[in-house]
Amino acid sequence: MNEILEPGMIVRHPGAPEWGEGQVQSRIGDRITVMFPEVGKQVIDGRRVALQILRFNSM
Repeated sequence: MNEILEPGMIVRHPGAPEWGEGQVQSRIGDRITVMFPEVGKQVIDGRRVALQILRFNSM
């Protein structure tokens, strides 16, 4: 599922809903950088976490 992530998409981390809705900044291979309002920029390992897509916003 993470293969379709693109910059600008709004996502949620299923294991950390308290982080809020984050905006995908980049995806390079399995490394997904997301800016979350509550915790800032996080680099997610896409092999371990399937981010939930909430909206397909564009940057």
